[in-house]
Amino acid sequence: MEVDHGPSDRRLNSWKEIAAFFGRDERTVKRWEKERGLPVHRLPGTGKAGVFAYSNELSDWLKPPEPPQPAVRESRVRWASIAALASVALAVVAIALNYPLGARHAAAHVTNPEAEDLYLKGRYYWNKRTPDDLNKAVDLFTQAIVHDPGYAKAYAGLADTYNLLREFSLMPANEAFSRSLAAARRAVELDGGLADAHNSLAFASFYGAWDFASAEREFQRAIELGPQYATAHHWYANTLLCLGRFDEALAEIGRARQLDPNSASILADKGLILYAAGRSGEAVALLKELAAADPSFQSPHHYLAQIYLCGGAYPAYLTEARLRAGLAHDTDGLTVVAAGEKGWSGGGARGLLVATLEAQKTLCAADRMPVYYLAQTSALLGRKAEALAYLHASVDKHEMWLVGMQVDPSFAGLRGQAGFASIAARVGLPAR
Repeated sequence: MEVDHGPSDRRLNSWKEIAAFFGRDERTVKRWEKERGLPVHRLPGTGKAGVFAYSNELSDWLKPPEPPQPAVRESRVRWASIAALASVALAVVAIALNYPLGARHAAAHVTNPEAEDLYLKGRYYWNKRTPDDLNKAVDLFTQAIVHDPGYAKAYAGLADTYNLLREFSLMPANEAFSRSLAAARRAVELDGGLADAHNSLAFASFYGAWDFASAEREFQRAIELGPQYATAHHWYANTLLCLGRFDEALAEIGRARQLDPNSASILADKGLILYAAGRSGEAVALLKELAAADPSFQSPHHYLAQIYLCGGAYPAYLTEARLRAGLAHDTDGLTVVAAGEKGWSGGGARGLLVATLEAQKTLCAADRMPVYYLAQTSALLGRKAEALAYLHASVDKHEMWLVGMQVDPSFAGLRGQAGFASIAARVGLPAR
């Protein structure tokens, strides 16, 4: 008799769907079934090919063993895609009381050596920032948590990886941030004195939850706990950029570079901050130098493409956009670039933008591209009312790119308009 898993459950009907549930590839989840007992079912008479799984069972498989519960149980929220199901009520209490639970837990916790080794390997791959390496990092942090469910650093590493997967892979931003928030909250619950945990929570709170005040407090807490922690200064700088606080952003990214002078990511983001602060010559020179030093690193190509597009350097834009899409394995991005190339060939600058917008509309209708991108292209075409309508639709979808709308050069022609300011207010951004 088939078990009724209830209306909140979801049946995944192939290895592809199961892999997508975790944000992984099929090879990895097949290995998890073989080596770690991933709950996968098989249709009778189909051998190894016909498989299915239930999302609730997959979520339960990720859940670490829970400690004995008191008579009155806390209300818990299930997070289907991370390696622990954090108690939201308990996390809120811990935050309100300056994390006494986390401090006590950290003092008593002794890290499993195997878990620590897996964590360190995960950080190695996390720092490389390619789609494949980030997927390896997810696997390693997950394994670390399986070995040691109380290891706060592994949860913070998992949160950080999801924070980056929405940028460097095709994982949808909303999905990535829901996973990241849950993992970061669990890390803070386990160890309230861990700078990594507060930094992870700050990032997801800013870009995913649009809770800008809480994000700033968490970044400042992370820096207070770990003043030598380069990533905290780095990510705080990027949020200050989005808020238009350029001098502070440059100071923070400068501090991050002092602490980690070999980080290409810090240098790339410094280039973007320089550009936003009006120092475009320095920005382009730095980004071109980075792209030449490591052609496989996405960020310089992505930032240069944005700069060239908004500056009207269309052939250079097309070159950089094609490189970025190829490195990200982004076939939809390549489709948009191809449309732009054809439009440029036949109709110059306006032909490029019109063709780009039409390709973006097709992908957006299939839910394969953010509405925000359509707003950018419409604004560059001078279609202000259309751009504002797309921005409202982007807010409705809670798209993360809106946090930087006030400093996005695509919208230079919209700034100062009441309609643009009202959209920024819907996002919760402070007035500029």
